[in-house]
Amino acid sequence: MVRTYNGPIYDGDGHVLENKEAIIDRMPDDLQASRAVTRMRRRGIFPELDNYHNLLSISPEGSFSNPEEVRGWTRFMDELKIGGAVIYPTDGLAVGRMVDLDQIEMVTRAYNDWVHQEYLQKDDRLQAVALLPMQEPELAAAELRRAVEELGMCGGMLPATGLQGHLGAKHFWPVHEEADRLGCCLSVHGGSYPDLGFHDLNIFAAIHAMGHPFGIMISFMGMLFNGVFDRFPNVRYGFMEGGVSWFLMALERSEGSYNAFTPLDPNRRFLQLRDGDSVRDYILRLVHDGRIFVGVEGDEPDLAHAVRTIGSDPFIWSSDFPHEVTVETCALEIRELVENEEVPDADLEAILWKNAARMYGLRTPAASAR
Repeated sequence: MVRTYNGPIYDGDGHVLENKEAIIDRMPDDLQASRAVTRMRRRGIFPELDNYHNLLSISPEGSFSNPEEVRGWTRFMDELKIGGAVIYPTDGLAVGRMVDLDQIEMVTRAYNDWVHQEYLQKDDRLQAVALLPMQEPELAAAELRRAVEELGMCGGMLPATGLQGHLGAKHFWPVHEEADRLGCCLSVHGGSYPDLGFHDLNIFAAIHAMGHPFGIMISFMGMLFNGVFDRFPNVRYGFMEGGVSWFLMALERSEGSYNAFTPLDPNRRFLQLRDGDSVRDYILRLVHDGRIFVGVEGDEPDLAHAVRTIGSDPFIWSSDFPHEVTVETCALEIRELVENEEVPDADLEAILWKNAARMYGLRTPAASAR
């Protein structure tokens, strides 16, 4: 008999398509008539993701369609019987590439206000992570505090690429410190692929295949080996849209490389292991303690293997709607995951909603019959 599932579902990583005019309208009134804002209305508020995304390609029919802001998300959740979703930006994934500090501060604040007013306040099944002006970490910490305490968001997004410095660098610790004080999540998200060594590739599919996991893995390694996870014990960290395979690779490669090249570290500034611990043991302890989470899709062939070897604790089902997916393809993903009997019932429930609830600090979503 084919297994069925009538329990709750959380979508751990969906997206909005930014309404440029609506976001600009939420910027300070005294700037609305300025030439700078006029240029933003013409050119956009975020830079290009990179120089790779403009291409000739064929995507699934109906993907990348405008979900008409909250109405499209409401229909998507209704049709798939999803009890809740956490939304991320699209153009805003390039926030790490922005250079004008005043513009970064104003745009991220306006984006957060727009998401709060146009999504969170109009469908209480929706949650969001805040865009942060990470180029100015003290301002980013203040915006994270405002987003969580005043706008009710569940944490902040950290761009996997674009910033000057890796996400474990001491320069960014004020953001980690504020998240630690708030007890919220910080979620690393890929999508922008500058400076990852792809300049000689001529097929975007090859770039896309590596871009998300490479950027996320670099961020994870920077945080891991600089002791960020222990230094900020109240933060839950997510690593989204890279799939499961990068995490398996990180477990293997970090273990072997640390053993071969253990830092001397006389000042104890870096990763500290307990006596007899391995790097793999350390990472898996963080996973089982609810500190590290990994976004996955339902049709990943290595997911069952990962569940068998390390458990289901880190994995969060994510739709990526409305990017290269549709209602139909997401329904198929969910069905394939449900029918995959290599994933036990308890692990299926964890992947489909419990892990997202733990990472984002969300209430249990309603379950609907399918």
